[in-house]
Amino acid sequence: MDGSISVITNPSVNVRLTTTISSFVVTKRFDRGISIAELKGKLEMVVGVPASSMDLELFSTSDTLLQKLDNDNALLGSYPVDDDCRIHVIDQSGGQLGEFTDVTKVEKFVMSNESYEKRPETARSFMKKQCLGRYNEEEMARKKAESAAKEEEQKAAAETISVGDRCQVQVPGQPTKFGTVMFVGTTDFKPGHWVGVKYDEPLGKNDGSCEGKRYFECEKNYGAFVKPLNVTVGDFPEENYGLDEM
Repeated sequence: MDGSISVITNPSVNVRLTTTISSFVVTKRFDRGISIAELKGKLEMVVGVPASSMDLELFSTSDTLLQKLDNDNALLGSYPVDDDCRIHVIDQSGGQLGEFTDVTKVEKFVMSNESYEKRPETARSFMKKQCLGRYNEEEMARKKAESAAKEEEQKAAAETISVGDRCQVQVPGQPTKFGTVMFVGTTDFKPGHWVGVKYDEPLGKNDGSCEGKRYFECEKNYGAFVKPLNVTVGDFPEENYGLDEM
């Protein structure tokens, strides 16, 4: 042995890629032995910029500009390229930032309902063949009947509730609330029968109005609209929460 030291350099390098036409950062591995011209050819498939229109800049791992990769015949490894450095691709063909990701520039494909109906291999045709969802007439009829029966129950319950009644409201998944009935009837915001309640505490969602229409008056967050079956009327005294002790 002659005492000399050999330094073995990794034949490939991981670099970050950025471009003037996209905000995305991509990491790729390249052989240090390829020429800059060959590198441009590989980059064309990655970033979508024509190799003939590329200018390349090399940045350090701390994103400091080192130099331009402007010699197509030079090897990538002849430049100070290390793992995690950055190669910035400048598109000289006139491409703009976000050009390939801006969907507003893409013509929207629109198919008429009649044309879609005629296509054989669609989700809709599959559901029809299998009698699924709304194409299952028996199931849809059953659900419609159940919904109608439920609404009849709600209507019957609403007829036992009057404005001014003290009530208890029990909605599944929510704490029991107490208040005073302020409204009973149908609304514009949803079909069916509803009961408007002014709660004793600010546990509601509105002030007696919904979607721009007022149904009763109360303070903000004291009002709510609930289904009649969730309302029980009775002698529920209103709590004063210690206000008389002030």
